[in-house]
Parts: sequence; structure tokens; C-alpha cells
Amino acid sequence: MKDTFLLDGEEVAFTPGQTVMQAATAAGKYIPHLCWHPDFAAHGSCKLCTVRIDGRLATACTVRAAAGQSVESETEELADKRRTLLQLLFVEGNHFCPSCEKSGDCVLQATAYRLGMLSPHFDHFYPDRAVDASHPDVLLDFNRCIMCELCVQASRDVDGKDVFALSGRGTRSHLIVNSVSGQLAETRFAASDRAATICPVGVILRKRVGFAVPIGKRTYDREPIGAVQADTVHTDKEPG
Repeated sequence: MKDTFLLDGEEVAFTPGQTVMQAATAAGKYIPHLCWHPDFAAHGSCKLCTVRIDGRLATACTVRAAAGQSVESETEELADKRRTLLQLLFVEGNHFCPSCEKSGDCVLQATAYRLGMLSPHFDHFYPDRAVDASHPDVLLDFNRCIMCELCVQASRDVDGKDVFALSGRGTRSHLIVNSVSGQLAETRFAASDRAATICPVGVILRKRVGFAVPIGKRTYDREPIGAVQADTVHTDKEPG
């Protein structure tokens, strides 16, 4: 018999070693997240999955489940904190959803809809970030990066190429390509790499397949994020 904890008043079973996020996902319960992916080690950088565990704030992706825990996720207090985090992500980058190829498949956009984020609230930074079209098969638009590090992990741990890295600190943090010129064409990156399909926003885009699936028929156009737990692996789907 498995141990259980309470998530918003409902029992959730878990196996020893699982985090709150892993157990909730396995039980079909959605906790908002951006940087967590079931195939990679959690690092809790985006803080969107912050919950209250026995009264204390903690990230669901890093805290291990324990018998008898009382976990709160669906509260207005936490929704408000998550909206603020989303607002900060939107103003720190350049996210123009109506013209973005990732619209309808973007986790940032879908989560903002889910949590009712109606405005950016803060002043936009409008950073001057590059677009790298040097690679024959893949375009990089750094304007949309949310520093989730999923491409860094995938390139390092699955592809074994270490193509990507984060540089700088605080608001100066940014994604870089590990090549002399900083361009993707000078790396061993391939469109078949795991890192090529794992971006939850619109940074890494395959060329010549733009809008293959019309807006209105995409993943989160059909149903909101969290409607099914397949959302946790949404980033591995090929376009079309």
C-alpha cells in the first residue's frame, strides 16, 4: 500500500523518493510549472510550482513527498504569486504572441491564460537580443528565452553536445551558444537532437515548418494547459 499526502484536500499516493510534483503528475493533478520536465533533474529555478507544504512555501518539483503532508496549490494567494512571476517573465523578454510561431503551443502563454494574467503590469524591458539564423535547419530567437535551462540539460545530458549554456546573473542572465562566434552553425547541433524540440516557448524553431499546424488547432487552442497530464511532455512534440 502506497503512502499518501493531501493536495488541496485530495489524497495523492506516492512512492518513496518521488517529489510532490512527480506524485501529483502521476495522479493526474496539475501544478503550474515552466522549468520542470519529468525526464530531467529538477532545479526549481522558475518558482512557478511554489506550493504551501504544511504551511510553508516550497517548490513542488524539488521537495520530496512525505506521508501526511498537507499541500496547497490551488489558492488565490499562490495564483497571485504565480501571475506576478509570469508578468516578470513577459516583461523581461520580448514576447509578441500574435506573431509568434509557437503561439498555441507555448507553455508560457498557456499558463498565463490558465492563471488569468490579463496584463504585464510592469514596464517592459524590451531587451536587444539576437536572432541566430546561421544553422541550416534551426532558428534561434533569444528574445523569447525564459531561462528554464531545459535546452541546456537536454543538450548536455541526452545529446552529449553541450551546445547551450546560461551566462550572466539576475536580469542580465541570457542563453548563449557554446561556439567561438556564438552562432549555432559552428556547433554539432542537429534538428534531430532532443534539445531541438524541448523548448517550452519559441526560442528554438525548426525552419521550413512554420505554421504547419494553423493557429486555432494547436495544443492549447484545443484544450487549456493542465487539462491532461500529457502537458508535462508537450515540449517533445514535433511540429505538424
